[in-house]
Amino acid sequence: MLTQTTTRVLEPSDLDAALAVLDREPVANAFVASRVQIAGLDPWRLGGEMWGWYEDGMLQSLCYAGANLVPICATPRAVRGFADRARRAGRRCSSIVGPAEPTAQLWRLLEPSWGPAREVRGHQPLMITDGLPADIAPDPYVRRIRKDEMETIMPACVAMFTEEVGVSPLAGDGGLLYQARVAELVGSGRSFARLDQNGKVVFKAEIGAATTRACQIQGVWVAPEYRGQGLAAPGMAAVLRYALADVAPIASLYVNDFNTAARSTYRRVGFQEIGAFMSVLF
Repeated sequence: MLTQTTTRVLEPSDLDAALAVLDREPVANAFVASRVQIAGLDPWRLGGEMWGWYEDGMLQSLCYAGANLVPICATPRAVRGFADRARRAGRRCSSIVGPAEPTAQLWRLLEPSWGPAREVRGHQPLMITDGLPADIAPDPYVRRIRKDEMETIMPACVAMFTEEVGVSPLAGDGGLLYQARVAELVGSGRSFARLDQNGKVVFKAEIGAATTRACQIQGVWVAPEYRGQGLAAPGMAAVLRYALADVAPIASLYVNDFNTAARSTYRRVGFQEIGAFMSVLF
């Protein structure tokens, strides 16, 4: 029997209600929505639990609790409920990430027991576009990575992750989970790169999360020795062409506010800021 307000772990039978919440903000929720659409709400398949916040018997907010802790359409009361549950469970995630306001509130409540964080990125602009740039031609050499090119793309993915997050994805399990995720993106045709004449990756990006409503571009990286040569904007235009033609009508990404070069590149290819994310890294 549901009380007036309560949190609980959702079950497979709650799938339709959970998808209705996720569909309220299809761009911001693309990462979690894409996982739920594929895996449902079974924790083993989903890679974590989905917590629900109910008010008067109606599901109002969600929180994904897996490798990341992600508040979804979370009201202030829901955030307090999720923080209580997270505190009791103890920290099992490597990051807290989501829309800036509820994520900041969640971290304020959890920091006394979960802190200190390795790094807090308080303002990461969320950017979207639904069209191709008129004045930047897509790089014709950017293409999908084939399944037999894992050894080619993997070093670039590791370099990008290490540079972006500050730790190697090969730590802990030797990179098995990370390699599986890269293989998943390659296998689904959502990993893109430009190679030089020696077969080395000079630009890469992936379409990470994908639903019928929106997709999220991630892992944008230019090899250090090729930076400053104008590869990023045409490369992004090429990935964007694939994304809008083959995946979803809206492409999104979020970027660190201090990365002025990347933000400028994204604006050049038509992305506009519509909000902000926040990430707490452990």
